[in-house]
Amino acid sequence: MEALILHEIRQFVLNSPANRFAGTEMPFFEAPIIGFARADDPLFSAYKRIIGDFHLTPGEIMQQCWGTDLSFGGSVICWVLPISETTRLSNRRQTRIPSLEWALTREHGETFNNLLRHHMTSYLISRDCQAISPLLSEIWQPVDDPVAGLASTWSERHAAYAAGLGTFSLNGGLITSRGMAHRCGSIITDLDLPPTPRPYDTPREYCLFFREGHCGKCIARCPVGAFSTQGHDKGKCLDYAYKTISKAFTEQYGIKAPGCGLCQTGTPCEAGIPEQNHD
Repeated sequence: MEALILHEIRQFVLNSPANRFAGTEMPFFEAPIIGFARADDPLFSAYKRIIGDFHLTPGEIMQQCWGTDLSFGGSVICWVLPISETTRLSNRRQTRIPSLEWALTREHGETFNNLLRHHMTSYLISRDCQAISPLLSEIWQPVDDPVAGLASTWSERHAAYAAGLGTFSLNGGLITSRGMAHRCGSIITDLDLPPTPRPYDTPREYCLFFREGHCGKCIARCPVGAFSTQGHDKGKCLDYAYKTISKAFTEQYGIKAPGCGLCQTGTPCEAGIPEQNHD
């Protein structure tokens, strides 16, 4: 079943017409990277302490949605969709607002990501498995926590970390083997799958700033100073990305959620894990 799932996700990403800029053969996303985590991995319980009590475990989500106990089984299927090189290059040249290609990828590419979530949920259910995409369920909710700040009841990035797909950067993004310019997705299922080994020991191992004490190029890439060596000001970041930038793109292009992504491009971790002693 593991091989079938890997094949199904890859083929959907590579072949779906929805993974294309309108009227072209240019994809929003390149071939995905995929990982599995055990639903009862202790990390998911630890997230209640690390992120907040509001963050749900896979077992809690399956219990609420299916009435299923995942105490002794089940898996989380995670994928990372790397943004195409052409789009990354276009955004790398920007200094104040994202490129049009990046904005289209953020809006229409995430629509495709939702199609992938729907597709894989249906695929598993059709094979007599129980499955749910947390982000497509009513269980997923944004949270404005006094300690954690802006967060949610399920984090795709933290699920991907548990599934061995990457570690966190200074700006809060997930650095993967294909870099930090990507979108994430996940499905929870009662199916037992072999967990992907985590090839790292600490949550920020791939970030040059935390690994070697230098870099911080994502700080300079932010036009509103939402990042510092102390971390990420989520409120300032989201205000700029979803108010200032959204207003400009909605008026000119009709794109309601262009995002920003400047800190995900033009950095050593844009397209891969930075090499040691990277300039």
